[in-house]
Amino acid sequence: MLTLGVRYGHKLSKHPNGLSHAFHTNDVIMTSFLTQCLMLTPPLLSRWVLILMGLALSAISISTTRAETAPNTASIKVVTSFTILADMTRQVAGHHAEVVSITRVGAEIHGYQPTPQDLVQAIDADLLLYNGLNLEQWMDQFLENLGDIPSHQISDGIVPLPIRSGRYEGKANPHAWMGLENAKIYIDNIASALSWADPENRENYLTNAEAYKEELTRQVAPLKARIEALPPSYRWLVTCEGAFSYLAADLGMQELYLWPINAHQQSTPKQVRAVIDGVREHDIPVVFCESTVNTAPAQQVARETGATYGGVLYVDSLSHADGPVPSYLDLMTVNVTRIADSMDAAFSKHGDNDQ
Repeated sequence: MLTLGVRYGHKLSKHPNGLSHAFHTNDVIMTSFLTQCLMLTPPLLSRWVLILMGLALSAISISTTRAETAPNTASIKVVTSFTILADMTRQVAGHHAEVVSITRVGAEIHGYQPTPQDLVQAIDADLLLYNGLNLEQWMDQFLENLGDIPSHQISDGIVPLPIRSGRYEGKANPHAWMGLENAKIYIDNIASALSWADPENRENYLTNAEAYKEELTRQVAPLKARIEALPPSYRWLVTCEGAFSYLAADLGMQELYLWPINAHQQSTPKQVRAVIDGVREHDIPVVFCESTVNTAPAQQVARETGATYGGVLYVDSLSHADGPVPSYLDLMTVNVTRIADSMDAAFSKHGDNDQ
């Protein structure tokens, strides 16, 4: 375990989701204590204060549903920025690491605002893993507040696709994990980071990573082949956010979307009209949206063009264990199956007219 310094500044004391909101109204003394801890403004807030805060949080049973309890054999604690990275890390780590996600299931991760509880959860981590490519726009401040905990950007080595429009035009599309080949780079980077933090279990991490990559290929490749068998005119992926560029490229599909990234204003009348025009121009049969945003604009496009609304795809978050995509492997197979099924149905209905 590394000896870690902690930096804790003014911004956290101003956070709208302060600790006092997490407690029952009769916990007045405890709430006051923790609130005062957060209002401290010296250059360094000592590590023991944060530990006391963590103990207090446990004592009053604040929900930590996004954390998963690891077995006693865990060698290290790893914190990840969002649920997809957490699951990928668990697959590589096996029982050798306790893995928790900062953001919750279903959270919108681009503009997430970390809470003091998030810092308490991460303060004793041996390693922090994040996507990078400007996905977690809050990460620099989080790392600064957290202190000297080692962190690794898991998208290192990815050849990024550019965002094609909007205020982020020309910047890297951050959703690189949505490409199968990119996912393999993520897995290798996770194995390397875990091996650095816990060299005694390096062989286990590398073995698990290879098995995980093989399983991803085994399950996704047949679904990819179904889409590649369709005529090129059918291979369009229309979504709300431009988060599927890497997946579309992997599947040999052209892409159309309402907005480039989940930030700031979304679904303007101009954006909706442009996609309606594109769907009509290319006679695109199916329109999708993603699970963490309002699906009404995509459904409007479907209604006005006569296209089928194919349902939601998943990109920024996993579901709970009893939901449709509790793992990254489920996310990929559910997405590609849904796309393939919708395209097959459209081709079966209209294919004869296209011959």
